[in-house]
Amino acid sequence: MEFNRADHPHTRYNPLKGEWVLVSPHRSKRPWYGQVEDAPEENSIEYEPKNPLCPGSTRPNGQVNPNYQSTFTFINDFPALLEDVPSTPPSNDLLFQTESARGTCKVMCFHPKSDATLPLMTVTEIREVIDRWIEELTELGNKYIWVQIFENKGAIMGCSNPHPHCQIWASSFFPNEPRIKEHYQLEYYKKFKRPLLMDYVAKELEKKERIVTENADWVVVVPYWAVWPYETMLLPKAHLKRFTDLNGNQRDSLAAIIKVLTSKYDNLFYTSFPYSMGWHGAPTGPKLQEDVSHWVFHGIYYPPLLRSATVKKFLVGYEMLAQNQRDLTQEQAAEQLRNLPDIHYKESKK
Repeated sequence: MEFNRADHPHTRYNPLKGEWVLVSPHRSKRPWYGQVEDAPEENSIEYEPKNPLCPGSTRPNGQVNPNYQSTFTFINDFPALLEDVPSTPPSNDLLFQTESARGTCKVMCFHPKSDATLPLMTVTEIREVIDRWIEELTELGNKYIWVQIFENKGAIMGCSNPHPHCQIWASSFFPNEPRIKEHYQLEYYKKFKRPLLMDYVAKELEKKERIVTENADWVVVVPYWAVWPYETMLLPKAHLKRFTDLNGNQRDSLAAIIKVLTSKYDNLFYTSFPYSMGWHGAPTGPKLQEDVSHWVFHGIYYPPLLRSATVKKFLVGYEMLAQNQRDLTQEQAAEQLRNLPDIHYKESKK
């Protein structure tokens, strides 16, 4: 019998995190008797005075939002991190370690209208979002070692407010995920004198098996080691270390490819596609003056949907106790996304 990755179980290595994922393509043929989510309701309300993210609305702390016309950021009214935290008492016990966690958490609204989402915004409007992301990263990065920009889209991903927005958490500590990527990228760079992800981009552009879409400056792939069914990674074609490295043309082309990718997501199941996404680049704060040539700036999208708008992927059981597993091959997912129209299904009807 000859091995066929589209039919036979196999594991794939993630060199960015030192992890393996089990791919079980034969399982995608099984019937589904598990949980089925309610079909997500489309948000058709453009403005709701009681929504604390809308322009002119009063937030829970009594502050009134300005009548913003583009993007708007503010300190989270219920932050996970605080700037003023006392130091923890010293401890020599290796099994019970505690360190103070300082930082700040912001909320950033993408658009004044609640029924807007990134795929339905114009490229110019998305460019304004990118500019604000970079402004916030620049400001917070002068003080903190890590600034995590992330968007949880859809109730299925824990988003409690349908208004288009993301969060920005800046911390005094180096969080686990980027710290792991720091380690493996640095080890690769020491060994080969080249950034790991730039070598990866070159090989994906050559193979063309997992490319979803690309333009002059960016490429979107389903990573060879993807865990979530339709997980994607957005990578630069030229070496960029941080979000702040982008020039004007790269910002424009990033806005364009974000619109195409998120439109493809929505077109997959004709729904406002949920996901958690975020940006990773070289650490900031005390690391701003260090050589971070091993880092490559990139974006990650983790969508939970598996078979339809109402069936999601669960990371439980084997995934929690052993290692990550997926049923759809990365190449199959990329092909499905690649073959979808670039134009959003709602905009194509106009």
